[in-house]
Amino acid sequence: MASRTRDPAATKAAILAAARMQFGQNGFERTTIRSIASAAGVDPALVMHYFANKDTLFGEVSRLDISPPDLSGVAPEDVADVMVPLFAEVWGPDGPFLPLLRAAASSPTAAEALLDVFARQVAPALAAVAVDRPAERAALIGAQLLGIAVGRYIIGIPPLVAMDDTTLAAWLKPVLTHYLTDPIPEV
Repeated sequence: MASRTRDPAATKAAILAAARMQFGQNGFERTTIRSIASAAGVDPALVMHYFANKDTLFGEVSRLDISPPDLSGVAPEDVADVMVPLFAEVWGPDGPFLPLLRAAASSPTAAEALLDVFARQVAPALAAVAVDRPAERAALIGAQLLGIAVGRYIIGIPPLVAMDDTTLAAWLKPVLTHYLTDPIPEV
């Protein structure tokens, strides 16, 4: 019997690919180490060898970069035209963030990963076009887009699901512009 050549990098990559698929299809709670191992064609002990536990594995597949564009030269009223296509790409059914979004409500690891991407990548990009109070303005836009993602891709609200990205950007344009430029409300 010929022995199989072991390639640790390829094995780890297969486990990560299977984990992304499993978490995306089943969510964090219903995904098991066994189901990931089966999909990757490896023994569950090998998954544990590389990643120790499901939380660590989920954290590994949750390290995502979205690389938002430099918005410093974009007029605030045009931010939606730039951000919505990126939003649709990363949050959509084939995007890398949907499993993370599904899991964030029940997994502190997923919630931390989402917060990390927002704090490290999205907020600084939006801060470049905010007239003042960039942290608050970026947080409002982030919350708006998360709500749209939940409504469109998790709950499946029919008008949001049916809306093409250009129409969605047109609806979001005045809202994002408001968040970026309008005076802070008096309290």
